[in-house]
Amino acid sequence: MPDKNLPCWCGSGKAHSECHLPIEKKIEEFRSKGCEVPDLSMLKTPEQIEGIRASCAINTGVLDHLEQLIRAGMSTEEIDRIVYDFTVERGAIPAPLNFMGFPKSCCTSVNDEVCHGIPDKSVILKSGDIVNVDVSTIYKGYYSDASRMFLIGNVEKKKKDLVAITKECLRLGIAAAKPWGFVGDIGAAISVYAHKRGYSVVREFGGHGVGIDFHEEPFICHVGKKKTGMLLVPGMIFTIEPMINMGKKDIYIDAANDWTALTVDGMPSAQWEHTVLITEKGAESLTY
Repeated sequence: MPDKNLPCWCGSGKAHSECHLPIEKKIEEFRSKGCEVPDLSMLKTPEQIEGIRASCAINTGVLDHLEQLIRAGMSTEEIDRIVYDFTVERGAIPAPLNFMGFPKSCCTSVNDEVCHGIPDKSVILKSGDIVNVDVSTIYKGYYSDASRMFLIGNVEKKKKDLVAITKECLRLGIAAAKPWGFVGDIGAAISVYAHKRGYSVVREFGGHGVGIDFHEEPFICHVGKKKTGMLLVPGMIFTIEPMINMGKKDIYIDAANDWTALTVDGMPSAQWEHTVLITEKGAESLTY
């Protein structure tokens, strides 16, 4: 460990002994007990946190703006154009655009599409649809990521309930993400709540570290057991993004584009996502 009297490695300006040294000692205590612990590189510095906050502010602004415009009769291609224009007008970049060959600036997943739906001019939103819009932003090199569900027109109660339960799953997941807790606590909170209400939880996709890159460690599974998985330490930033199915948990990838995940049984799916920061007090959502 660095000399405790020298400035902390994180750039806070504080002495190491007054900044990260106590955190490092606590991490070592958990490591000695056989727990999976994060590398110090996974703890964001104050400068990085502020940069990620700024990116998150734009990301939230995109979804707020879209909420005023989304409607029946709009194509998902129009949604993509709104996201692109809003983002670049603020000096930022849509992170999905050209990421691993993804052709658009956001993901639009309608009804039985679980995630990674590709905006298309031929996909027209109609009354009764539910749609997830997943937006990610790069601003001055920092990444953010969040998604919301939108109800289009007159939506049946079963779909409304699915969307509401999924949003509550996100809230419970964030509440369970406590400093010196574990990743498994998040998945346990989400899956117990969803399963008790007769819904299933997608396992193939989950949350992920974010901020310096689009996808970082750790992977956040939305099914889990308490007190298992990686230790949660102040300074970690990751997404929580439960995908909840009305029917069975099974999904498949559309062979036509190799991106879009859909439910095998054709039943609707919903997702809500926030980027969260672990602090000494709990999990702070950066994308509200």
